[in-house]
Amino acid sequence: MNKTIVLYVILLLPFLSCRNEATKKNEELRVADMHAFGDSLTHSIAGNTTFKQLASSPNSVIPTGSDEYRLLTVYKVNPQGDRNIQFYEGSSYRSYSRLEEDDDFRYFMPGMDIIAGYNLINIGHYNVDKDTLTYFFQKPVLVKTLYFPGVNRDSLYRKPVSRNYYLVSVYDEDTNNDSLINKKDMRRMYHFDEGNTRKTSLLPPRYSAINSEYDYKLDAMYIYARFDENGNGIPEKTEPVAIFMIRLNNPTVVRKVI
Repeated sequence: MNKTIVLYVILLLPFLSCRNEATKKNEELRVADMHAFGDSLTHSIAGNTTFKQLASSPNSVIPTGSDEYRLLTVYKVNPQGDRNIQFYEGSSYRSYSRLEEDDDFRYFMPGMDIIAGYNLINIGHYNVDKDTLTYFFQKPVLVKTLYFPGVNRDSLYRKPVSRNYYLVSVYDEDTNNDSLINKKDMRRMYHFDEGNTRKTSLLPPRYSAINSEYDYKLDAMYIYARFDENGNGIPEKTEPVAIFMIRLNNPTVVRKVI
């Protein structure tokens, strides 16, 4: 196994490669539908998944590495499809049988489990002790990858590893002004603290995340990001790519490598 594990922040865990283009086009949001999220979710939880503009549905409650917190995944409902509600959410957990002798961590990024989104439009954060529910985003977005503290115990160099934060890769703005939020827009990367009280952008303005890889020697994530050189809000293949590094023991400090 290659010691530098390529995660591909957004493209990790692809769902169905045979999905046709018509289905792929469903993964977009109209800017006209980006009204306050709270009302939509309230109606959806109450059982009415066909309300005025954007239909959504909670999918499942996700345990985290903290007994105090759970995550709630919320998906856009496609009336013509069957893959939006109760969508399968796998884990990046791998058994010891797949590990090399000196490679002792179980998750692809030690301590962090992953959910790769498809029409995942928000993430609820539930405080069990206080019985309170908040959301990572105040309006619908397109979440591509959610990193959260894994339930299974993990280690690195035989030392216990635990995380107390969340990382989210997301399309959350119509950067190219085409009235849609989709993969043609800039992809952001955010850090949320354990209690969902503080949100931090990890990439400078005009940078769009492409993929990432994990450096187990440094316990660091490298984020590859394309610079919007011409300022049109579209990450184009001809534009320059930069590499940023975050140490997972202090993930709000971002260093530009190149």
